[in-house]
Amino acid sequence: MPPKKRKADAPPQELDGEEWAGGELSDEDTFKKLEDKFSLANQKTFREIDGASRLFAHDQIEQALKPDHASRPMWVVEDGKIILESFSPLFAEAQDFLINIAEPISRVSRMHEYSLTAHSLFAAVSVGHTPDEIINRLEKYSKVILTASVVNFIKKSSAAYGKAKIVLKKTLSYIESDDPALLRRLLQDPVISSSVADQNATLITEAAPKLGKMMIPGTKMAAGANQVAQPVSTEEVTKAPDDMIAALREDDEEEEEEVQVHSFQIRSEAREAVIKQCWEIGYPLTQEYDFNNDTENPNLDIDLKPHAQIRYYQEKALSKMFSNSRARSGVIVLPCGAGKTLVGITAACGVKKSCIVLCNSTMSALQWRSEFLKWSNINSEDIAVLTSMEKNVFPHSAGILITTYHMLAASGKRAHDTDKALNFIKGREWGLLIADEVHIIPAAMFKKVTYAVASHCKLGLTATLLREDDKIGTLNFLVGPKLYEANWQELSQQGHIAKVQCAEVWCRMTPEFYKEWLDTAGANSPKKQLLAVLNPYKFQACQFLINYHAQRGDKIIVFSDNVYALEKYGKKIGMPFISGNTSQEERLVILENFQHNDKIHTIFLSKIGDTSLDLPEATCLIQISSHYGSRRQEAQRLGRILRAKRRNDEGFNAFFYSLVSKDTDEMQYAARRQTFLVDQGYAFKIITKLEGIEDREDLFFRSLEDRKELLTEVCLAKESDAAEERIAGDSFSTNLKKRRKKGARRAAGTLADLSGGTGMSYIEYGKNPNHQVKKNKGIKSGFLRKLNSSHTNAKKRRAAGD
Repeated sequence: MPPKKRKADAPPQELDGEEWAGGELSDEDTFKKLEDKFSLANQKTFREIDGASRLFAHDQIEQALKPDHASRPMWVVEDGKIILESFSPLFAEAQDFLINIAEPISRVSRMHEYSLTAHSLFAAVSVGHTPDEIINRLEKYSKVILTASVVNFIKKSSAAYGKAKIVLKKTLSYIESDDPALLRRLLQDPVISSSVADQNATLITEAAPKLGKMMIPGTKMAAGANQVAQPVSTEEVTKAPDDMIAALREDDEEEEEEVQVHSFQIRSEAREAVIKQCWEIGYPLTQEYDFNNDTENPNLDIDLKPHAQIRYYQEKALSKMFSNSRARSGVIVLPCGAGKTLVGITAACGVKKSCIVLCNSTMSALQWRSEFLKWSNINSEDIAVLTSMEKNVFPHSAGILITTYHMLAASGKRAHDTDKALNFIKGREWGLLIADEVHIIPAAMFKKVTYAVASHCKLGLTATLLREDDKIGTLNFLVGPKLYEANWQELSQQGHIAKVQCAEVWCRMTPEFYKEWLDTAGANSPKKQLLAVLNPYKFQACQFLINYHAQRGDKIIVFSDNVYALEKYGKKIGMPFISGNTSQEERLVILENFQHNDKIHTIFLSKIGDTSLDLPEATCLIQISSHYGSRRQEAQRLGRILRAKRRNDEGFNAFFYSLVSKDTDEMQYAARRQTFLVDQGYAFKIITKLEGIEDREDLFFRSLEDRKELLTEVCLAKESDAAEERIAGDSFSTNLKKRRKKGARRAAGTLADLSGGTGMSYIEYGKNPNHQVKKNKGIKSGFLRKLNSSHTNAKKRRAAGD
């Protein structure tokens, strides 16, 4: 039933109070109406406007200010939007409270914006906040009196918490509640009733388990508990009289009545639909795992090593996950370099059950394995990696298994070893599923992974909870609500991540390149994009910035989505480049030299470096081309230089440059790409002219002849050269779009397209990295051959001198 429309002539506040609180609508309709009004999707239209304009999209003149409003730190707007003043003396106290009850939208230097949502209030109640407490504290901090709509929304959302939950028993999914009438009401819904596994079955009744206790590993409290806990000698314990024990037991039996729970089974593949439908009818399902009382699944002997101490924000994030001695499913958002992997490892140490980790690449899977061995005391035999080249599973009853989304999502005929490993995964219960880079799960090809793996608890980790296709909201039903999101600027000021200066450099087009750009048809033509990327003035700006930062001792990464341009830049400047066509052997050699060889101060990377690449030495990033207006890619690339730096320079210690060709589509895309980082508090400095660039005689393409020669090469380039790189498993690639019906069509391509090699070039081989680094024979890269030759000649000269 759609919500009733407002009357245009009625005061909004009066309607909110009478219509919503008066009980004219049913509980389901009331909750739906409130949830719709306070949803982030409802505010989407305002987010299409620039960051400043959307704050003034509502007229708040009817909300009277309190007499002492100047001393209060926040505005609570009628639709649940909250504006917090970061310069208020009460800022820190108010911020800690808002993190628990609302979702952060924008956190710039002076003003922070939050939004009350059903999911955020649901999470708040789960960690112990009551509706009255939330309302009273908002009244305490608010400059204006809370409207009736806000108060009613908080009460309705909070009241829905805990009435029903979804649990896993012996790999099967059940909807559980202590109220059988509620379950019968749910079964009357057509979506839920059609998802029931056995249409003829009745409700299952059993005794409810008791809550246990736990402490989060890696915290000071946990470390103190381990030191204090000492075995008590049984000889020193004096036995109590039997009659006293009997009397105490009788009292306990009188006080504790056995609580029963009722449940019905649903099909595993219908989990998402059922969870979503329960939200829509006003009975959101709790997704919790009582691991302390799970006797069906064997425990895993794992704990953090003594030297592992998690930071305060990691502890905050984990405290949202582990509430009421249970593990809640959900998503934790931390910036790159802030220790997401350690958060996942600590969660696994807390649950102490079999854990499966899903990664987006083999390189990432190998990094997770090494991090588990570094931070935890797990036996190396109990941790296995399952990739295209390694088909390992752990031999004992419990363990850690790390694999990729593609290993589980790919369909078709599999090798015998692969099928055996996949059956091992799907035929058992997992205590915890950790989804790294969780934002890719809503993609159609990965969605089925969430119900193919029978896991009691799901933890999603990401730095960028963003998708350009508006499917990010489905994570609430596939994984769980957002549990915690860190403040990037706060972590930067405290030294946990680097302090980054962001700049957008405008590079005017040369006349001949701009004329060709205007004459090229098609707004998204690959040739048109290539002309903007290989703009000679952009080339000079890139070269100038590389020289400047190399003299400062910086390590520089240059990103380009276009491989043709990437190779042009790399070969001309004389520095190595890595793309999807680069072999694993060459990648390891290049990355090792970048990290340890002072002569290799710059590397050029295609989009394969956007994620799963740990280069803490990098202090400068230059972006010469990108994937249209992708906000997520912009944040991921910034993350390559976000890891805390060894040197403690005053002010900024890392630099991010985005080079755009002026008066082209690149400027429009750049503005959109930056919106997420701007909401995280980063300010982009616009540079229209690099001081001193005109005085540099060593820059390329200074003469008209050189520029015309470059233009000729660009014009003669094939369409396949001008197109973006396509990598199997890359979430930006067009191969993730819906498959069209088969048919004959004409398309530019390469021999790899005919041989089936497209999308298979980016394969991570699970060999010993040290062995691969030593085995340098047959390296095809001219740069590496030259580098090896110089090392050989140097050895010969030293030998001759001796």
